[in-house]
Amino acid sequence: MENNSQAPRWFSVCAVLALVWNLLGLLAFISHLMLTPEIIAQFPPEQQPLYQNIPVWVTAAFALAVIGGCLGCVLLIMRNSLAKIVLILSLLGVIVQNIYSFFIIDTIAVAGPSSAVMPILVIIIAMALILMANKGQQNHWLN
Repeated sequence: MENNSQAPRWFSVCAVLALVWNLLGLLAFISHLMLTPEIIAQFPPEQQPLYQNIPVWVTAAFALAVIGGCLGCVLLIMRNSLAKIVLILSLLGVIVQNIYSFFIIDTIAVAGPSSAVMPILVIIIAMALILMANKGQQNHWLN
């Protein structure tokens, strides 16, 4: 039976790369918080409604997604089994945020099909991180 000192190198490398990925998401969240009406007015007219009057619950979901992702990755690096729970919460934040983007304000109709690429990638990576945490628990790499 393996313990956390015997986790393979790929596990640590993936956790660090995932943290960098999530830190980029955190920067996107901070940029989102800094959007002013003046900045939004500089966007193409058809895209301005996507950034106006965003409900607080969507911003909270975004915060949960990125802060949870960052914290979950730090916990993976630390080999802490709480990583799985935090990463699941992060994925829930991602899903809620995307429900708003694609079903309530219909981002694809405004920005085109390519606007779905990044959100789909975010969902895939969030799910992969949960699977990674699960594997870490199963193999006793996380304590």
